[in-house]
Amino acid sequence: MNHFFVFNGRRIKKAFFLTVAAILSVAVIWVEKNNLSVFAPHPPAAVYNVPTDRKVIALTFDISWGEKRAEPIIEVLKAKNVQNVTFFLSSPWSKAHPDLVKKIAESGYEIGSHGHKHDNYSQYSDEEIRRQITIADGILREATGKSPTLIRLPNGDFDKRVLRIADELNYKVIQWDTDSLDWKNPGVDTIVNRVVESAHEGDIVLLHASDSSKQTHEALPVIIDQLRAKGYEFVTVSQLINQTETKSKVVQDRSAWNELASPYFI
Repeated sequence: MNHFFVFNGRRIKKAFFLTVAAILSVAVIWVEKNNLSVFAPHPPAAVYNVPTDRKVIALTFDISWGEKRAEPIIEVLKAKNVQNVTFFLSSPWSKAHPDLVKKIAESGYEIGSHGHKHDNYSQYSDEEIRRQITIADGILREATGKSPTLIRLPNGDFDKRVLRIADELNYKVIQWDTDSLDWKNPGVDTIVNRVVESAHEGDIVLLHASDSSKQTHEALPVIIDQLRAKGYEFVTVSQLINQTETKSKVVQDRSAWNELASPYFI
C-alpha cells in the first residue's frame, strides 16, 4: 500500500525558525550567564582614578597628626598658584587644630574626611563603621561649616560593608592610583620620581601633610613644576569625578588591593 504525506511548507518554515531562535536564545543565556549582573544596579565602589583624555590630575593630602607640615605645604601651593587640591582630614586632628583647618578651608582647597579613629574599619561592626564616619562628619561640619562628601578611609582599608555604609551616609570612598610613599621619607628625588613617572590622565595622587612626612613640602614644588611641564592641570577630586562619567577602577574589597597597602600611621 502506498502512503502519501502532505506537508504545509509555511508551517514547516515557521517551526524551523522558531526552533533556531530557541536554540540561539539558550546559547546566549549560557554564554552570558556570568554577565547577567550587568543589568542590576552596581554596588558602591571606591574611586582610584577617572578615565579621561584630558591632562588633569588630582593631588591629595592626608593629615592625621602634627602641626609642622601642613602650613609649609599650603605655602608651597599658594606660591605655585595651585588652587585645586584635596585634603583628607582626620576628625581628631581637625578638632585639635581648628586654625589650620580654617586656613585650608579659607584657601579654597577641598576638604574630605579621613575618618575618626585611625584604624582599619573593615574590622568593625556595621554599627561601629557608621559611628566612626558619623563622628568625623560632625566634627568636620562644625570646623568647616559643611559636611564633606568624600572620604579616604584610614590606611586605605575597606570592604564591601564599609563601601555600602559610606554610600548610605552620602560619601564617595576615594583611594589613589599613584602613591608617593612620602611617609617613608625616602628622599626628595625619590618622591618626585615616583609621582611624576607614575602620573597619568585622571590620576589621583596620594601625598601626606602629617608630621611623619618630612620631605613632602620639599618635593612638592618640583612635582608641581614637572607635572605642569608635561601639560597637566590640577583639579580637586570632586572636579575630577564631575568632569566626566566615572568609569574608574572598581574595587569592592580592600583585600583585592593589598599590594598597595601601607602600614603607616598618618
